[in-house]
Amino acid sequence: MADKPASVLFDLDGTLIDTAPDFHWVINALLKEEGRDEISYEYLRCHVSHGARAMVGAAFNLKEGETDFDRLHQRMLNIYLEHLDVDSQLFFGMAEFLTWLEEHNIPWGVVTNKPELYTTPVMQGLQLSDSAKSVICPDHVKDKKPNPEALFLACKEIDCDPESSIYIGDHIRDIEAGNRAGMLTIAAEYGYIDQGDDPKNWQADHQISSATELKPLLQSLYTALR
Repeated sequence: MADKPASVLFDLDGTLIDTAPDFHWVINALLKEEGRDEISYEYLRCHVSHGARAMVGAAFNLKEGETDFDRLHQRMLNIYLEHLDVDSQLFFGMAEFLTWLEEHNIPWGVVTNKPELYTTPVMQGLQLSDSAKSVICPDHVKDKKPNPEALFLACKEIDCDPESSIYIGDHIRDIEAGNRAGMLTIAAEYGYIDQGDDPKNWQADHQISSATELKPLLQSLYTALR
């Protein structure tokens, strides 16, 4: 293994940034508009990594194609656009880890299935845009994760070798994409995990229960970081 990783790439929602509080507010605002009861934060949280459609489906007990689904989905996105980063923040320990990466001249970036329309203002609002060396959204590729195309594009932008890079994510599609790209993969167990799902079954190279575990993990793997 190399002395240090060529790059560290993150999934966005549920891995780098805790966006669930804003999504919870948005979904409950939509439920209130529709005269429905609010749902709990805990119930919504495990659906966030599946995207807006999954959150609408879970909140309204609807499936795609059913009456009102498309209308509610679009309205949810409109509300979210006005409430992108009110309560969203880096996960505990992540700010320190990003600083540590930069101190060791390890470039980092984001590969997400979140569209650029929402990703860019969230990154800007949390003052991450200038530090990230690559931010790849589904708008930038033909096939989104679990296809590894976006990871290859991020490495191309950073000018680094995918097989010497790391990808961290909180969903099996993240780990599958990273594995298919030949990267070292880390499952973020602190993220938005479905009830009954077990990240240990995702075939990641490593699992972490907190972002605070990233620095010691990398120090144990790379000689130049010890």
